[in-house]
Amino acid sequence: MVDAATLDLPDFDPADVSLHGEKFHAVMAELAAKAWLARVPLGYLTLDREAGEFFLRSKSATFPGQMIADMFGVGPGPLREEMDNNILHLDGERHQRLRNVLNPFFTPRASQRWRATMCDLIADITAAVIPEGRCEFVSAVAQRYPAEVIATVVGAPRADAPRLHEWSHWMQSQFDGPTLLTERDRIEAAVADFYVWCDALVAARRDEPRDGQDGKPPDDLISVLAAAQDQQRLTDVDLRNLVLDVIAGGVDTTHAQLAHAMRLFAEHPDQWALLAARPDLAGAAVEEVLRHEPVTPFGARILTEAVSYRDIDFPAGTVILVGAVTANRESIDPPEFDIAAQRTNARLLTFGAGVHFCVGHNLARAELEEALLYLAPRMPGLRLDGEPAFGTVQGIYGLGTLPLAWDPVPVP
Repeated sequence: MVDAATLDLPDFDPADVSLHGEKFHAVMAELAAKAWLARVPLGYLTLDREAGEFFLRSKSATFPGQMIADMFGVGPGPLREEMDNNILHLDGERHQRLRNVLNPFFTPRASQRWRATMCDLIADITAAVIPEGRCEFVSAVAQRYPAEVIATVVGAPRADAPRLHEWSHWMQSQFDGPTLLTERDRIEAAVADFYVWCDALVAARRDEPRDGQDGKPPDDLISVLAAAQDQQRLTDVDLRNLVLDVIAGGVDTTHAQLAHAMRLFAEHPDQWALLAARPDLAGAAVEEVLRHEPVTPFGARILTEAVSYRDIDFPAGTVILVGAVTANRESIDPPEFDIAAQRTNARLLTFGAGVHFCVGHNLARAELEEALLYLAPRMPGLRLDGEPAFGTVQGIYGLGTLPLAWDPVPVP
């Protein structure tokens, strides 16, 4: 066995703000060609799928939420409460209990019931945009669509969607070290404001319960969680933080993924035309987007005890970043963005792996499919109308702006 600290490894700094777009992928590909492991400022980065899955699935590793809180001096208050109760930061019996409540709500079959709503929302949001033939897609569509979907899924008024988007953005920023360092007050305020809103929404729902369809119980998230609380499966703290987890994890991420999807298709117009002609490829198109540009390029774990892997000893307390961006592209043939390609090695790390695999992945996939299905035949000739403004690869890797143009044509 070899101590990891003694290894001669390539270095990588995920905080490098110049890393985005093609440069980011070139740097990552070069790293992956050299080794399966790289050194980062706080630990190590895995670069292949097998190693990434090993650490994501290991019972000797956990998400470093409390370590982040302690490292950045997050003391008592709403943000610390959220960090201590976020399902991503929990393990063991409590984590399993909360997942058991959420899992039935997000099964593939359960997620299907929202597809008609998704289609209605994307149609309404783009009704005034599509005839124009150009837009800045992030602000016009990508920021609005997932926020309005999640508002409906949660059981909140659609008018609250802009607030959900704002809160999701700032609450997700706790995973971006530089932002947590410089924007702590805004993140703290977002959590505090969300708690007030959520408590009021739950109280209002209890005062005026919703009626379900065809004699069935209501199927929005608030109603489902309130019923679980009535069965003593959830506490008040559990309920408010599960709603927070769904909003924080389901808005900013999907908005960023949709923006990257449209960028990729604008850069590959033949693939956009193919999707318009072959709507049956929508599912494959979403998988190809998730493979080529995961908006969570790096997962994180901290070892709770010493681990040996590939004859290397990693001591307890070691921080491991998992490179989804290289794992996803490993050994794919053809390597290009191709929605019709038969991917034999198709497993992705975009949504993680193991017990913390993203609970909302079915809903996210459905949202992306419905948006692309609706837009592809209505935006022929999709192309970039300027340079996209890339964000950083830490936390959620999104786009600040995405100027697009297309050929406006009447569609029956």
